[in-house]
Amino acid sequence: MPDYSKIFTYEVDGLSYTVSLYEQDGAFLADISVLEGGMDVNALYFGDDDFSGESVSLEGPLNMNGAQLDGEDIQWDDAEALSDPGLGPEGEDKETYISAGDTLTVELDVESLDEIDVFGIRATSTSTESGSIKAVSDDPEEPEEPEDPEEPTFEKVLFGTDVSESGEVFDGVFVVDEPREGYDYSLPEGEEPTFENFLSYYETEVEGYDIPSLDSIIFYSFHEDGYPVEMFRIDAPEGGFQTADEVLDAYDAAIEAGALDPEEAASGDLIAALSLGEEDDMPEDGIEDGGEIADDLEMI
Repeated sequence: MPDYSKIFTYEVDGLSYTVSLYEQDGAFLADISVLEGGMDVNALYFGDDDFSGESVSLEGPLNMNGAQLDGEDIQWDDAEALSDPGLGPEGEDKETYISAGDTLTVELDVESLDEIDVFGIRATSTSTESGSIKAVSDDPEEPEEPEDPEEPTFEKVLFGTDVSESGEVFDGVFVVDEPREGYDYSLPEGEEPTFENFLSYYETEVEGYDIPSLDSIIFYSFHEDGYPVEMFRIDAPEGGFQTADEVLDAYDAAIEAGALDPEEAASGDLIAALSLGEEDDMPEDGIEDGGEIADDLEMI
């Protein structure tokens, strides 16, 4: 969907529509979308909220004579003819006829969308009682900028460099979000525990390990009782990861595929707890989901 700057609305018995304005590739466009009913859009009128000066008008049946806003005559800055009234032999297949669910996109001859505070549509063959409209809309909605989705954070990440096909980890490095007992590596104080920061820390601060040596990366949360629970993992492709960007791409793909789905996370928690047995028997730094810790794995 385009990034709309202004959205005008119009509603009468039998017909409602929106006009959504946006800029794309240097052009200024209007998406006219019918929500209820139908109409043949014959002409567009638009202008700013200063009604002084001479008003633009199209000839004959495309005029907007008599259209007012709050009882005041409107001074239109510009108008664009789209089609003659009448559906003709094309009927509702006519290019400018739109009904509920349809959108007609029109390029506007303006230098800025800031010039448009009032929008008018001259339409015939409408689903209204009169069969035509000289519609005027003002006070456009200005959509709020969408907030960037919150980046997932983690409490612990294992960068496994020697992992069997069954998930058994023989070598790797644990990095946690903050200083924790039993761990040598943690993110700097105050650093957001996003995966990108974990990966950067691994790549720049951990000696003896690098990106190409990675076999599998495992993400954890800590259970309220203190033991780590595997959330999901990403495995290196055949030939391994070569760059941090390749790792981040694989991570993004896993997130988009639902790796953090609440149901999956809850299921993983349960499986982890069952596989580990009684709480008192849990290793301080265990690997869940069927993985085991080799005796010589460095606990860091």
